[in-house]
Amino acid sequence: MKTLKCIIADDEPIARQIVANYCDAIPHLEIVAQCKNAFEVLEVLQNEAIDLLFLDINMPKLSGLSLLKTLQQRPAVIITTAYSEYAIEGFELNVTDYLLKPFSLERFLQAISKVKNTKSLVQEVTLSKTEEKQKFIFVKSDKKLLKLNFDAVNYIEAYGNYIKIYTDKMILVSETLSHFLEKLPNQFLRVHKSFIINFEKLKLIDGNRISLQNNSKLPIGKSYRKDLLDRIDSH
Repeated sequence: MKTLKCIIADDEPIARQIVANYCDAIPHLEIVAQCKNAFEVLEVLQNEAIDLLFLDINMPKLSGLSLLKTLQQRPAVIITTAYSEYAIEGFELNVTDYLLKPFSLERFLQAISKVKNTKSLVQEVTLSKTEEKQKFIFVKSDKKLLKLNFDAVNYIEAYGNYIKIYTDKMILVSETLSHFLEKLPNQFLRVHKSFIINFEKLKLIDGNRISLQNNSKLPIGKSYRKDLLDRIDSH
């Protein structure tokens, strides 16, 4: 597999070191440079062919987002920031993913898996190194960025080019079911071509139907039944 050449850009030394440690855990990621500001990034990009840029937003003189706007050609970009309010603007600039500090190794792996030609990297890393389980994600719904707590989710339903996320209410998100599943932790399981459940909410199985703790009843797809039963056997 091709080695991906990476830049880590953050004005905080500790933040750079955390990303560097995560990169060291993943084969085929090579750190070419660690930069304290956007101008150092520009200098590296002028002299090196870079595949992936880990980019902080709040940097001195020129912000991460302002840097992106100046680049006509750029590598894949994963934003690493403590500020959720810039997420929509980041995705409008076609960043690969948006990681909110502090983020776990598991969430970092999910971001790496979205970079072109690197999805198999996740399988090469032992998840025993994973830090505390990610507890939430931000989703874009009706032009708003909403914090979605995983434990509040009962199930997720495919709806054309959208998904319906069912908590105590329904949230409509412009996302495919398969792509969204890649962002979810292990507590979620696909049980049908149109449904993902929060496995921790499973109450009973009756034939080819599932009942959840909120009394929702969902079908089990024939090709997904074995995965469901295997998950049950492992608990």
